[in-house]
Amino acid sequence: MPRTISRRLGVLAGAAAALLTVSLTTASVPGADARLTRDFPGGGYVSTYTLATGNTYTDPTLQECSIARGRQNEPAVAVDPRNTNVLIGSSNDYCGVYAGSGPSGPFVPAGPIWLGYYRSENQGASWVSSLVPGYPDDTSPYAALAHVRTASSGDPVIAWDNHGRVFMGSESSGDPALSKKTLGDVWVATFDNPGGPAGNLQNDGKRFVRSEIVARGSSAPNLLGVFHDKTAIEADRTGGACDGYVYFAWSRFNGNGSNAIYLSRSTDHGATWSTPAKITANGVQGVQNPDIAVTGNGHVYVAFREFRSTGSVTDSIDLAKSSDCGRTFGPPQVVTTFIRYRPIDTADPAVVPPQSAPDDPEAAEEGGAKGAAAALNRDCGDFADHCLAGYTFFRVDAVGTQVRATADQLDATHEFVYLVYDPTKPGTEVATGSTYYSSSPGMGGQAGVFFTRYDGANGSHTAPRLLDNVAVGQQIYPDISADGGVLHAIWWDSRNDACYSPTRPIGNCANRSTVPSLDVYATTSTDAGASWAASTRLTDVASNPNYEQFDNRSVPFAGDYLWVTSVGNFAYATWTDWRNTLQDPDPREGAGDEDGSSADVHQCRTFSATTGWSGDQCPRDGGIDQDIYGDYSP
Repeated sequence: MPRTISRRLGVLAGAAAALLTVSLTTASVPGADARLTRDFPGGGYVSTYTLATGNTYTDPTLQECSIARGRQNEPAVAVDPRNTNVLIGSSNDYCGVYAGSGPSGPFVPAGPIWLGYYRSENQGASWVSSLVPGYPDDTSPYAALAHVRTASSGDPVIAWDNHGRVFMGSESSGDPALSKKTLGDVWVATFDNPGGPAGNLQNDGKRFVRSEIVARGSSAPNLLGVFHDKTAIEADRTGGACDGYVYFAWSRFNGNGSNAIYLSRSTDHGATWSTPAKITANGVQGVQNPDIAVTGNGHVYVAFREFRSTGSVTDSIDLAKSSDCGRTFGPPQVVTTFIRYRPIDTADPAVVPPQSAPDDPEAAEEGGAKGAAAALNRDCGDFADHCLAGYTFFRVDAVGTQVRATADQLDATHEFVYLVYDPTKPGTEVATGSTYYSSSPGMGGQAGVFFTRYDGANGSHTAPRLLDNVAVGQQIYPDISADGGVLHAIWWDSRNDACYSPTRPIGNCANRSTVPSLDVYATTSTDAGASWAASTRLTDVASNPNYEQFDNRSVPFAGDYLWVTSVGNFAYATWTDWRNTLQDPDPREGAGDEDGSSADVHQCRTFSATTGWSGDQCPRDGGIDQDIYGDYSP
C-alpha cells in the first residue's frame, strides 16, 4: 500500500515513520479471542493515572472492578492511525456497581456505571483494563481534570486524530446527589501522548488531558427533561485545512416524544466545543442513531435513521452534509428506505416477588425499559418484564434497525460514504402465530446486513445489497470501517442458532427455552464495496444473549452496538460476550418457569416471611459475568 504509507508518513517524524512502516505490513487474521474486560481475580483494573505515570493509585471502585465478574456491553474500539500496535477500547462498564461491599457483603449496588478504558499495545493480542477518569470514587490527580457532572455514563464512542490523541465520547445520566433525576449531559474525554506528537508512538493516547461537557441536559426524573443519547464521534485525519477537528453528534430528546440530531465540533483538541447545531431540519420526522463520516476532502457527513411516519414499518437512512468543516450543514437527504427489524411483544407483567433490596441501581436497569406504547415490550423476561408470548429476549437496539457510516479519509479521488444497516429482508415476512413480531404486528422476518455506497459528489448511491445472503439466521448490529482503500464490516449473526425461526426471537426455541445463538461474522472489500469476500466467523464461542442479568436479574440486555476499526489491512472487532456467564435456576421462580431456567443466572438469595427475598449476595460468582471480547477481523 505505498500510497497509504507515504501519505501517513507526512504527518510523522523519523523514528515514528519507521515504526509505522512495520505496523502497516501486518495483515488481519482471526485468531484467539481476547478479553478486554479483565474484571476477575488474576486480571484486575489499573488506574489510567498509573498507566501514564507509573505512580501507584487505586480506590474502592478499581478494587471492586478487579474482582467483580460484572457486566459490560456496548463496546467501542479504535486503532491508532499512526501505530497499529495501540488500540483503545471502551464499554458501558458495570464492574464498580458493588464497590464498598467488602469480601463477603452485604452486597449493596451503589457504585458507578462508567466508561471503560481498555488499552492494548500489541495489536489487540492482550489488554489492560481501566476506567476513564472522573467516576464518583476517583480521587487520583486526574480526577480534577474531568469537568463532568454525573454519577454514571454510557454509550461510549472513540476516535483518533493523526497526532497521538484519542477522544472518548459519552452520554451521562445519573445525578451525583443520587436523586432520581437524569441530567442527560454529553461529554468528551481527551487522552494524548505524554511526549507530545513526536513522542514514542507506543504512548499514544495514554495520558488523560481532560473531559469537557459538550451539551447539558435539563434535570428531570425518568428522562422527561432535555436528554441527550446515542452518541457518535469522528476526527479529521485528512491532513487538510481542518485536520485535527473533532466532531461529536447525538440524539436530543425533549421529553414530549420528539427528538432531533445535534452536532458540535472542537477545533482545539477537545478543550472547547461549539454551540450545538441542529442537523435535522423541519420536515424530518423522528430520528435516532447518528453516525459521522469525514471524506478525504474534509467534508463531514452525519447519517441517521428516520422514522418515516407514525404506524409505518418503512423507515429511511438520511444523510446531512457539511462542506465547511462542520460549521454548517445542508438539509438532510434520504438515501434509501427499508422495512424495520425490531422485536416486540405485548407486555404481560407477572407477580413480582417481594425483595428487601434491589440487585441493581436504578440507572443499571436499561433492559427493563418499555417500548413506545405502554402495552409493548422491546425486551422480555420474568416478573414485571414478562411478555404474553412467553419468550425471553434482549432488545435489538432501542429502536431496532440502525445505520453505521464511515469514509476513507485517505481517498482524495472520491467523496464516498459507506453505509451498513440491518433491516428485515424483503420477502422473508411470515406470520408468527403469537403476539411476538419483528417487522409489523403479527409478522416476523429475517434481518440482513445491507450495504450501500453514497457518492457525495453527485448525491447518487449504489443499489443496496446484502453483505452475506444466508438462508437462516438474523444479522444485526453491523459496523463498517474504511482506510487506505480497504473496507471492513462486521455484524452479529445467528446462523448457528439451533432454534432459529423468523417467527421467534434470536436464541429462542419453540418450547420457550433459550440457547447459545450469536456469533460475530466479518467480511472485507478492496474495490469500494463493489464486491465482498466470503464472510468469516470471528468468535471462537457462540453466546447466549438472553441471560436475565438486568432489572433485578429478570431481563437480558445486550447493548446497542458492536464496533470494528481499521488501518489499511489491519482490522480489529469487539463485541459483547456471555461465554463466562454462570447459569443456574432463579430461586424466586417455581417449576413453571417458561424458559426452563435456560435464561436464569446464578444468584444467592434468602427468603424472609417479613421482608421477602434478599438481594443477590453472590454477584461476583459469575451470574452477571458479561464481557467484551475482541479479535482481528479479515
